[in-house]
Amino acid sequence: MGLFDTPGEEEGGEEKPAEEKKLKSEIESVAQKYKQKIDEHMEITGAAEPSADGEMVSRDYQSFREEYVETNQSWYEKCCAKSEKILKIKPDPAKIEEYQEAIKIAHLKVTIEGVYSFAVLVPIAVALGGSLITFAIFQSLFFIFFFLVVGAAIMKPLQNIPFYLANGWRMKASNQMVLCIFYVVTYMRHTSNLELAIAFASEHLAPPLSLDLKKVFWDVETGKYESIKESLDAYLMTWKKWDPEFIEAFHLVESSLYEGDEARRLEMLDKSLSVILDGTYEKMLHYAQNLKSPVMMLHMLGVILPILGLVILPLMVSFVCQVKWYHIMALYDFALPVGVFFLAKNILASRPTGYGDSDPADEPELRKFRNIIFHVGKKEIQLSPLYVSLIVGSLLILIGFSPLILHLFAGDSNWDLILHKEGGLAVTNKLEDPNAKMNLLGYQIGKGCNGVGVGEPIGPYGIGASMLSLLVTLGLALSAGLYYKISSKNVIEIRERSKQLENEFASALFQLGNRLGDGLPAEIAFGKVADSMQGTVSGNFFQTVSQNITRLGMSVHEAIFDPEHGALRSYPSKVIESSMKVLSESSKKGPKIAAQALINVARYIKEIHAVNERLKDLMSEIISSMKSQIKFLTPAIAGIVIGITAMITTILGKLGGQLRSISSAGGQPGSGAGLLALFGDSVPPFYFQVVVGIYVVEIIYILTIVTNGIEEGADQLSERYNLGVNLTKSVMTYIIIAGVVMLLFNLLAVSILKGIAV
Repeated sequence: MGLFDTPGEEEGGEEKPAEEKKLKSEIESVAQKYKQKIDEHMEITGAAEPSADGEMVSRDYQSFREEYVETNQSWYEKCCAKSEKILKIKPDPAKIEEYQEAIKIAHLKVTIEGVYSFAVLVPIAVALGGSLITFAIFQSLFFIFFFLVVGAAIMKPLQNIPFYLANGWRMKASNQMVLCIFYVVTYMRHTSNLELAIAFASEHLAPPLSLDLKKVFWDVETGKYESIKESLDAYLMTWKKWDPEFIEAFHLVESSLYEGDEARRLEMLDKSLSVILDGTYEKMLHYAQNLKSPVMMLHMLGVILPILGLVILPLMVSFVCQVKWYHIMALYDFALPVGVFFLAKNILASRPTGYGDSDPADEPELRKFRNIIFHVGKKEIQLSPLYVSLIVGSLLILIGFSPLILHLFAGDSNWDLILHKEGGLAVTNKLEDPNAKMNLLGYQIGKGCNGVGVGEPIGPYGIGASMLSLLVTLGLALSAGLYYKISSKNVIEIRERSKQLENEFASALFQLGNRLGDGLPAEIAFGKVADSMQGTVSGNFFQTVSQNITRLGMSVHEAIFDPEHGALRSYPSKVIESSMKVLSESSKKGPKIAAQALINVARYIKEIHAVNERLKDLMSEIISSMKSQIKFLTPAIAGIVIGITAMITTILGKLGGQLRSISSAGGQPGSGAGLLALFGDSVPPFYFQVVVGIYVVEIIYILTIVTNGIEEGADQLSERYNLGVNLTKSVMTYIIIAGVVMLLFNLLAVSILKGIAV
C-alpha cells in the first residue's frame, strides 16, 4: 500500500491517481511558496549569491567560456583541428608535458598534434603562396628568397602559440591576483566559508581569473575532485613557477578555516593579503631594475638604427638599380615590425603581478558607450566608430594616392602641373620640363636597369606628390586612432570617475563604519556620511543611496544595486561593488559586524592603493622615456630623415637630368657620360615617404602597447585609449615635421642647383 493509498482507492483503482496528483500538486505549491519567501528574505539575486556547492558558478563557467574563450581563441582551435586532419605530425616527446600545461592554462581545445600540424602547414603555405604571387607581380627573385626566409622564421613562433596564449593568460590573470585575495579575505572576515568566498571573488573579478575560479567549481561538479579545497590546490599548482606568493596567500586563507581562535583567524587572513602585496612590490622592483637593457635594445633596434639607416637608402638605390621601393617596404613594413613586436612581447611576458583595472564596458548596460551616441528628439541613436574611421581614412588615402591616379588616367602620360620659374602655375606636357621650379607629379625618364625599362616614365618625384603622400600616412593613423579613441573615450571617463571615487572611498568607508559602530542603522548612516562629505565624489555616491532610501522607499540593498536607480549604476567599479556587497552581507549579522567589516575593507583598499602607487613610481623613469620616444623623438627623427631623403633625391635627379642634357647637346666625349652611368633611378620620395610613414605608424602602435603593458599590465581599455591618442598626435607631429622639412630642403636643393650650369 502506498503512502497516499486508501483502502477504497485500492479496491476501486480509479480514484487513486487523481488523489495522488492533487496531493503532490499541493505539496509543490506550498514548497514553492516558502522557497520564494526564503529567497526574498535572504535577498538572493542571480549569481550574486551562489550556492555553497558552487553549482551556480559551475554553470556560469560553461557560458562564460563560450563568451570569452571561444570568441578570442576559436579561430586558432579550428585551424589546428583542420591542420591535423590534413597532415598529422607527432610532437617532440620531451615537450609534451610543457604543451599540456600551456593548453590547460589557456583553456584551449586543441591537441598537441594539431598545434604541430598548424605550425608546419602555415609556413609552407606562406612560403609557396607568397613567393608565387609576388614573383608574378614584381618579377623579382628577392621575394622568393624573402618568403622562404619568412616561412622558415615563423615555424618556431607558430609552434609556441600555446605558450604565448598561456603567457598572455598568466599576465592578465596575475594582474588580478591582488584583487582576488582582497575579495576572498574581505568575504571570509565575516563569513568563514571558502566556497562562498571563492564564488564571491569569481563574481567580482574580470576575466580571465574569474574563469579560472569558476573552473575550480566546475572540476568539483564534474567529479574530477572531491572537494573545493582539493580542486583549488590543484589549480594553485599551475602558478608554482610563476607566483608562489599567490599560492602562499591562498594557503594562509585555507589555514584560517582550522583556527578556533577568532583573533588568530583574522590575523592569518590579514597576513595573506600582506604576503601578496609585499611579494608584488618585490617582484616589480626586480622587474624595473632589469627592464632598462631590454627597453634600450628595443629602442635602438626598432627605432633609431632603422630610421638612421633610411638616410643611406636613397644613395644605395641610386647606385644599385636592382633595389626598388617595394623591397624596402617588405623589410621595413613587414619583417622589421614583426621582429620588434616579438621583442616587445618578450619584455611584457616577464612582467610580474600588478594591480589591474577592469573595463566598465564589459558590463552589458555600458557597452553602448563604445559607440557615438547622439539624440534626435527622444530617440537615442548609436553609431559605430568603425564607420567614421573607415570613411575618414578612405577619403584621406584616396587623396594621398591622387598623383598615381592622375597619372594613370591622364590622356597624356607626360602631363603635369608645375610651378613656373617665372612665377605662377602652368600645365606642361613635357617630362623634366626645364621651366619647372616645382612639380606636382614630377615623372622622369627612366634610365632602366641592365637595359630594362630605359626611357619609360617613372615617378612621381615632384614635391607636390611628396606632400600629398603624407595624407596616406595620416589616413592610416587617423582611421585607427579615431576608432580606438572614440570607442574608449566615454568608457574611460566613466572609469576615471569610478577611480576617483575609489581613491576617496577608503576614508568614506571609515566614516560609514564608525557611524554603524555607533549604533546607527545603515539607512540613517548613509545620509549622515553624505552630509559630512558633501561636494566630493564619495559624498555624491552616498547621497544617491540616501535619496533612493528616503524618496523611493528602497531597502539599502536596492538603493545600491538596483539596475535602474541604484547608486552603482553611475559608478561601475568592482571594488566599490564588492565593498557594498560586504556591507549588505555583514549587516545581516548586526551593525557591529558590519562596521568592523567596512573598516577592514577601507584598510585593505588603502594598502592596495599604496602598493600600486609604489609600483608606478618604480616604472616612472622608464615609462617617461618611452612616452617621449612615442610623442616626439620617433616622429621627429623620421620626419627629418624624410626631408633629407627628398633633398638628396631631388639633387641626384636634377644632376642626372642636367648630365643627360649635356650629353645630348653634343658636349665633349666623356664630359657627362661617365658620371651619368653612375646614377640609376632613385626611389621616388612619394613611395619612400609612404614606406616610412607606415613604419612610423607601426612603431608607435608597438611602443604604445609596450608602454601600456609595462605601466598598467593587461589593461585593454587603457591600451585602446592610449593608442587613439598616440596614433593621432604622434603621427600628426611626424607629418608636420616631414612636410616642413621637405619644403625647406627642396627649396635648398633648388637654390644649390641654380649655380650648376647646364
